[in-house]
Amino acid sequence: MKDSFLDRIMSRKGLYVGFWVIAIIMVTALVIFTANLMKEVPPIPNEVKSPSGEVLYTYNDIVQGKGYFQEFDLMDYGTILGMGAYFGPDFSTEFLHKRAEYLYEYYSKELFNKPKAELTKIELASVKERVKQDFRDETKLKKEGVVYTDASANAFIKNREYLINFLVNGDKTRAWRGKVITKAEAEKIAAFIDWSQLVQSTLRPGTNRTWSNDWPSEPLIDQRSSWINHFYSLWEFLLLWAFTILVIFLAYEYLLKKDEPLEKPLEITSLYPSQKKLLKYVPVVVLLFFIQLMIGGYLAHLSADPVNDFVFSQSLLPFNVMRAMHLNIAILWVAIGWLVGGLLVAPLVAKKDLKFPWLVDVLWLALLVVGVGGIVGIYLGATGHLRDAWFWLGNEGREFLNLSRIWDIALVLGLVLWFLMVFSLIRKTKENSVMLGVIIWSAFGIATLYIAGMIPITKIMPNFTIGDYFRWWVVHLWVELTFELFAAGVLAYLSVALGLVSRKSAERIMLFEIFLVMMTGVLGVGHHYWWQGLDQYWIAIGGLFSALEPLPLVIMMIEAWKNQRERAASPEGFKFTVTFMWLAGSAFLNWLGAGFFGMVINTPTIDYYAHGTYLIMPHAHVALLGAFGYISIAFLYLTARSNALANGLEWNDTLSKWGFWLLTIGVVLFAVPTIIIGFKQAQLAHDVSYYFARTREALGPVMGWVKIRIIPDSMMIIGGGLVLIDLVKKIYLTKKSEG
Repeated sequence: MKDSFLDRIMSRKGLYVGFWVIAIIMVTALVIFTANLMKEVPPIPNEVKSPSGEVLYTYNDIVQGKGYFQEFDLMDYGTILGMGAYFGPDFSTEFLHKRAEYLYEYYSKELFNKPKAELTKIELASVKERVKQDFRDETKLKKEGVVYTDASANAFIKNREYLINFLVNGDKTRAWRGKVITKAEAEKIAAFIDWSQLVQSTLRPGTNRTWSNDWPSEPLIDQRSSWINHFYSLWEFLLLWAFTILVIFLAYEYLLKKDEPLEKPLEITSLYPSQKKLLKYVPVVVLLFFIQLMIGGYLAHLSADPVNDFVFSQSLLPFNVMRAMHLNIAILWVAIGWLVGGLLVAPLVAKKDLKFPWLVDVLWLALLVVGVGGIVGIYLGATGHLRDAWFWLGNEGREFLNLSRIWDIALVLGLVLWFLMVFSLIRKTKENSVMLGVIIWSAFGIATLYIAGMIPITKIMPNFTIGDYFRWWVVHLWVELTFELFAAGVLAYLSVALGLVSRKSAERIMLFEIFLVMMTGVLGVGHHYWWQGLDQYWIAIGGLFSALEPLPLVIMMIEAWKNQRERAASPEGFKFTVTFMWLAGSAFLNWLGAGFFGMVINTPTIDYYAHGTYLIMPHAHVALLGAFGYISIAFLYLTARSNALANGLEWNDTLSKWGFWLLTIGVVLFAVPTIIIGFKQAQLAHDVSYYFARTREALGPVMGWVKIRIIPDSMMIIGGGLVLIDLVKKIYLTKKSEG
């Protein structure tokens, strides 16, 4: 019988061709948009003046202020144009709101000779129109300069005084201890923040919307979401439903074939020298994981009770520094775990060892140096101990990309070394597997894509919008492109190697998966660009790319789970139960965190009100831990199990399973209070203002849910501790099996 069109498209060859076609289209589009970048970003004015000609601040002040903002890592305390940590204020919105409040008082006295509180409704409406005129008609953000009205010039001076007092002297009620930033440095930071509120409040030339596409919501100047956000959100939901049904249909109809034979499960009787050297990586990775969980608990306590210290003084462990460590240690342990997996699997595939096994030791030492040096630099930089060398050795202060430039370069070199080691083995293997190809080239992408976040190499990017554009290249294109491709290749390969899914089915599913990843992941970066200064077309681009890519992997893991149960019940049993458990958990949490919770926040309408709120937390935590962290832990258990099989060591799954279920249930339960808190903040951003939604007072009605996080947080910490104990015991403290 002749194959239908769909049969040909969903064949291995059809999916392979489809992947390359969509990859070329998407990458070309991203390159074109990037080339257009400089034409659309908000300019940095040469100077900002009052009507009398007094210079309030200059281009250099803004750029220096951005440098200080990064040096002292304010992005891991609050946000700038909604980007950063949601604990502190959105500094841009705070300046915007306080400027508007000052203008109301100023024009109330100018027009009616009385304060705002004494105005009638009709008088207040007149003042409101005058304030809007100041914001929209009389203030223009241009490269040649900005001329404020007397009212706005005075408002800036008041804002600057407020910020200097806050940054220099601190505020215990908001977990900011101060005593690090000087008055002169705070003045420059105020210039940078004031520029960012100009981005939020001035009209883009030739349009009736601001440079930030009318974000955030601010009733004082009638700034609210436009219809275009709702329009693209509706289309996104409609397309998501349709494509979800289509993906499930195609997966079951064309990708999984019941009559295809399964391969014999992986048999390990000995380890190559390079694989033995991987054992020392395991305790380092799992210790970093446990430390990251402990820091998360510390941050959760400060979120619930910012006034009182928790074990350590906040002067010693400030919120912003510990949050930067929480994020960067996560990246570190996940990445090292993946390096372990690549170096463990490569010799198994090639059926030979590295030519120079000692390179594994070199990489281990290099990663330790980068890890310790980078973390120490993050701390010393943000606490003001590296003022003359912060860019090269301190804290670069960009969320997720906090490593200073020396450690950036060292990390890239380490990742390239890892790629070359894996590539040197797999490239000559007789097994012509598309799964191995995906693993190799996604590893190359992981190693090289990080360079995008280092533009320019020797200094900071002056314009925040451009710098954040490339920051999201690393963060988004790592986690939703190259990491996803690597994860797809690994899950497919191990499912085959463990004898749980047929090779042909795994290849088809993986190709379908990477097709969806490429289709949604590349231009999907646009959903980070809606409000930070890029043009409105990003709302259309980002809004129409959804989170479908985890679906095929979930379907494959369901099939693998069925076969795993059969193998476990057979006389010979199944030797990799724990490894498979973490892989299956990864597929499920990938769908839940990246897919389901991702869709909660990624539509323009929801993100307009929820940007930089607790509603981001379920997506971020479940996706990072589940989609990528669980694969890293699976690699650690695969390494430990391989060592046990090769050396005839005892093996018990009990502690492993306790650790897994405490972590998994904990991270799912973690999503409950954070979603409830996030919904409340989004409601307040809609009903009151975004400024109020980000204040401490706004959390009052849901403070109980802030505190109840102690339950899932504790479960995850205990689970991580059990995994640490379990893996150290399995590698170093296990006896020979008597069987």
